[in-house]
Amino acid sequence: MSGAGTERRVLDEAPGIRAMTWVMAIMLFLTLLAAAGGLGTARAARALDRQLAGRLTVQVVEGEPTRREATTRRVLAALGDREEVVRTVRVPQAELAAMLKPWLGADAADAGLPVPALIDVDLVDTDPATVARVATVVRAVSPATVQVEEHATWMTPVSGFLSSMTWLAGLVVLLMMAATGAVVMLAARAGLEAHRTTIGVMHILGSTDVQIARLFQRRIAIDAGIGSAAGGLGALAVILLIGGQMAALGSELLGSVTLGPTQWLVLALLPFGFVALATFAARVAVLAQLRRTL
Repeated sequence: MSGAGTERRVLDEAPGIRAMTWVMAIMLFLTLLAAAGGLGTARAARALDRQLAGRLTVQVVEGEPTRREATTRRVLAALGDREEVVRTVRVPQAELAAMLKPWLGADAADAGLPVPALIDVDLVDTDPATVARVATVVRAVSPATVQVEEHATWMTPVSGFLSSMTWLAGLVVLLMMAATGAVVMLAARAGLEAHRTTIGVMHILGSTDVQIARLFQRRIAIDAGIGSAAGGLGALAVILLIGGQMAALGSELLGSVTLGPTQWLVLALLPFGFVALATFAARVAVLAQLRRTL
């Protein structure tokens, strides 16, 4: 007793089996969104670490413009003599004024407020010893007015937040997969209970537990595949929509929360993983139930 017709007669009326299609669609939809968020933040965290590693900002905090300019020139000269330094860029005062404008207003430049000189420094490597040597040389120019800050230090909270979001997304994915397995097992047991008499007749006619389990897992795999396709297409539309909105914001940090080829491949494999999980869970649940009750 086998074949597509038999499979339909045994399973189509089972409560829970048909509803599982929609449950799988919802589960996969949420899982893909969580996975996309986690993969995107992980990629952004790596990009941020690469951008900030081995970079320093030198501030010349001097109120008197002439002395500030002289100290800045000495700092640039000291940096230019160091082989550890790849590049030095002085931030234009006009750019600093534009950055302060939202807080100080349009007349900030005419108010006579002391604005420090800023110099961005790129180093050859991220070795702490290299950073310490360069910082010591710079501070020696004028210990009272020259400050050195590592980009990686003041961006540590942001990097930590991105890492936390990545781990949280991974936990959500695992929980959703566990919940999916549980739903499939309940649906399979509901199907067995609904067709207990029919399955008993199949046993009398010589069908084995493995043959019966194969009917259930095949049908559940089909329904799980349909649900995965629906949930996957919905999640893809949402991911593309959110990605476009984030890119339109113009934020460098948010714009880095993107998906590369590897991340898209992982997302593409998740629906197949869900179908495989559903098939395996159905087989385990059916065989265990048949051994206990039939």
